[in-house]
Amino acid sequence: MRVPLRAQPLTREAFAPFGDVIGLGLSGGSSANQGTATRYDRVARLGGSRPEAQPNLAVFRSVAKTLPFEVKLLERHPCSSQMFVALSCQRFLVVVCPDDARGEPDLSQLRAFVCGPGQGVNYRPGLWHHPIIALDGPADLLMLAWEDGTALDCEERPLPEPYLVTSD
Repeated sequence: MRVPLRAQPLTREAFAPFGDVIGLGLSGGSSANQGTATRYDRVARLGGSRPEAQPNLAVFRSVAKTLPFEVKLLERHPCSSQMFVALSCQRFLVVVCPDDARGEPDLSQLRAFVCGPGQGVNYRPGLWHHPIIALDGPADLLMLAWEDGTALDCEERPLPEPYLVTSD
């Protein structure tokens, strides 16, 4: 097993190379609904590159796991962003890395983040990531991606050896 990968708290700055953080701490909103709400527009870059793919808004029900956790595979959605926002969840684990020169996961840049209450993520198209892992209890998460039912919806890569994600 490789050196443990320490999960860090999710921040906009640390996650920027991989996508967008959605949630609390937004600024620059405008008044909405006769002054009873504040609206924040374009908080994530959403979209897909295949005209035949349609937005798929789904709910994922995830069983709880604990840290340390073994990461054994990564996946990506080469033609679509993928957004996860917690509906019912305390924390969830996000593991990401960019491509290497061949378009495969660059494991030397593997990063792990813990999303807290009120946070979500939007992966940029083609970003390698581990499937969502609920921490502290089961979770329901809202997912949005552009899909058409073909192999380009999701590609998976098993890792040559597991990475152990630990807490701070």
